Formats: sequence, structure tokens, C-alpha cells
Amino acid sequence: MHPIHELTTPSNPSTRDKIFATARELFYREGFHAVGIDTIAATAGVAKTSLYRWFPSKDQLIVAVLESLHDEFWAKWESVAEKHEGNAREELLAQLGWIGKWIVDPRSRGCPFLNAASEFPEPSHPARAVVLRNKQLLRRRLLQLSMAMGSDDPQLLADQLTLLIDGAFACSQSLGKKGPAASLALAGAALTKVSTSKQ
Repeated sequence: MHPIHELTTPSNPSTRDKIFATARELFYREGFHAVGIDTIAATAGVAKTSLYRWFPSKDQLIVAVLESLHDEFWAKWESVAEKHEGNAREELLAQLGWIGKWIVDPRSRGCPFLNAASEFPEPSHPARAVVLRNKQLLRRRLLQLSMAMGSDDPQLLADQLTLLIDGAFACSQSLGKKGPAASLALAGAALTKVSTSKQ
């Protein structure tokens, strides 16, 4: 349910596995800028030279972490989609359901891609390419579902759903997980009901 915590560390983790799992957890929990290479190496129990052997720069490690989260997010999305093939509205509500559970998970610190966009405002930073790809794909998939549901204005509905999801992630960090963010699935259901002419 929660991409950050679904990663299973091998029972006999390699040095790279240790570094990677540690970086994923620390970057998400503490922030990309707040966590340095020294902290990652010490927490993983490896030498800095070993870390740099696998990840020559901190930026490369950040991008690797974001890439893995992107892949896991869409693997989860696809698994949900397969269960609701042929019923776009049911699929959308199921997608909003698991994302909503992630948002209110006590361990959640919001959307890692929005977090990265906030921490790296420079468009040229390599992390921004992963963020853009993730969010463009999210909007594209929401547009496909909006079209399949028979929305009166699929592009508008896709934009509204994108804002709803990202807004819920952000709101959970400012007003808490029991605030408006907890209403993501209900809000999405109401929005799609109003915005579609075919049920």
C-alpha cells in the first residue's frame, strides 16, 4: 500500500542494498537536503568509499531512489488497474483508495516527488526529470480514465483529479492526516459523479 515501506530488503543484503534501502528511508523521512552522505554511510554501516563506489554522487543516489519509487508507484497502479479492467470508474475509485491509505499512513511524509520538487527548484537538477515523468504519467492515466468514464470534459476532470491527489498529499503535511486529506477518495467519487454523463 505504501511504496516507501513496501521495499523488501533481501535477507542477505549486499552493500549496495544496504546503502540504497538506508538512503530511501532517510531521504523520505528527513528530506534530501537534510541527509548527507556521511549519515547514510554511518546508518548503513558501510564506508563512504563503498557508497561512492556504487553511487559516485549524492545526486545519482537521489535519482536512483526516485526512480525506484516511480517504478513501485506504477507497479501498484497497474496491479489495481488489472483488478478493475473494463470499469474505469471503479478503477479510479480503487486507485484513489490506495493512494488515500498511503497519505494517511502514520509513516507517510507526503509525496516523495512533490517533496523533491520543493527541495530542488532548479529545472536542471536531475531529480526534476523523474518528478516530471511521474506527474505527467499520473495526469495521462487520469485522462485515460476520465475519457473511459465518459466525462463531459476529460481534460478538465483529469486536471481536477491531479490537483485533488497532490493537494491531499500536501494537506496531510500541513493539517494532519485526519484533516481534509482523509477525504481524498470521497472527494474523488463526488467529483467524478458530477463530471461524468455515463455511469
